[in-house]
This record gives sequence, structure tokens and C-alpha cells, in this order.
Amino acid sequence: MPDQQIVTVSFFRYQGIRRRWQAFTQMGRSRQLLQGIEGLQFAKMLGSGGGNGFSIRPNLGVYGLLGVWENESAARQFFSEHATAVQLKNQSTENWTVFMRTAKSHGSWDGISPFNITVAYDEAAVVGVLTRATIKPAQLWHFWKFVPPVSRSISGRAGLLFSVGIGELPLIQQATFSLWQNSHAMKAYAYESGFHKTVVRRTRETGWYSEELFARFHPFCEEGSWAGVNSQEAVKKTGSQT
Repeated sequence: MPDQQIVTVSFFRYQGIRRRWQAFTQMGRSRQLLQGIEGLQFAKMLGSGGGNGFSIRPNLGVYGLLGVWENESAARQFFSEHATAVQLKNQSTENWTVFMRTAKSHGSWDGISPFNITVAYDEAAVVGVLTRATIKPAQLWHFWKFVPPVSRSISGRAGLLFSVGIGELPLIQQATFSLWQNSHAMKAYAYESGFHKTVVRRTRETGWYSEELFARFHPFCEEGSWAGVNSQEAVKKTGSQT
């Protein structure tokens, strides 16, 4: 039987001190809240950075949830029925979930490789990119010195639909998620942007990370909404191709 694993990435926006505090405390209880959910193979509740999402300063109004599911049915049952998902959505002023299939993945997260390849990679299709790393404590200053110019360089890039910096632990365990119209646009940024190329080179030279993971996904549908994201038609198109 073909591997039916899918991946979801969700974002929740909160307003007001009480709602933001509730969201913050949920982060602290994420392991407990995400235990024993049927069909959930791997999950992380994630904070986000300030500004455009890539910042040493946290954004206490936006949180993310990454889920790896045995199949689409398990994911949909969670989002429609499980108390944790219902609470996350009811407390938020805005929420958005992208459903994806994994096209490429290498590296590890907490010592495992959570993403199974379930779809052929299509360079012309919409692509979601997840990068995640644990930064060595001795390299923190060097890493964060390069973040501001890289963050500025991604803003307004041709073909970029969405991007945000997320993480498990402030400063140390960091990730980024971005959506691009196609892989050509993504590669133009990754390999032609001067600041990004410098970071890639420095990473190889100095060994900033004790663990890293890089994955590419093809979205096939989305639910909810997110301000400024114009990906509805693009994701629908991808869904018809995968």
C-alpha cells in the first residue's frame, strides 16, 4: 500500500493579553497536549519571531503547529474534533493550515527523520520549504549576526508567497517555513541572493549546527486564512497535480 503520510503546518494569530498568555502557556504544555492523538506520528508546537518572522525578538501573537500524520483522514479528524485543535482555533483571531506531501527531505529532527517521501518532486509546482536547526551554543553570536540581512533579503522576493521564522527554543532551536510559486523562484533566492549564499557558506565552514533538517513539500490544499497570503489558487493548482 502506498505511503499515505501527509504533513500539516498551521499558524494561529492571537490578540489581547489574555489570549496571548493562553497561547504562551499552551507552548509549555505542548508535549502533553499532543500526546496520544490518533494517527499523529510527529508534532511540534512552535513560536515565531518578531518583525517579518526572522528575529531574536519573539512574536507573542503568532504560534505554529507542525504535524506529521499517517494519512489525511487522521489530520482532518484532529482539526475538526480534537479538543486541542478546537481550542487553538477558537482562541485565535485568525488561523491557517496547509496540507502537504513530502517531496524531498534530508537531515534529522530530535534524532529522527520524520518526513517520508510520498510524492514526486515537481519543480514547476508550488513548493513549501522547511529548514530547521539546533544552533551550537558557542556559535549563537555568529549565527544571529547574519540573521538581520538575510531576513531583509527575503522580503519582496519574486515568487515568494509566504515566509516566517519559527522555533522550539528561543535562540537555539530555529526553523523557517516558506511557500514559493515554484522551485525556480525558491532556488533563485537560495543560490543567487548574496546574503543567503554567505550564510550557507559560513554554515559549511564553521559548523554552526549540531543538528539540521531540510525538507520540500508540495501543498495540495489549505484551510482558513492568513493576512497577505495570496496562495489559494496556487495551492489548488498544486493539489490537482499531486
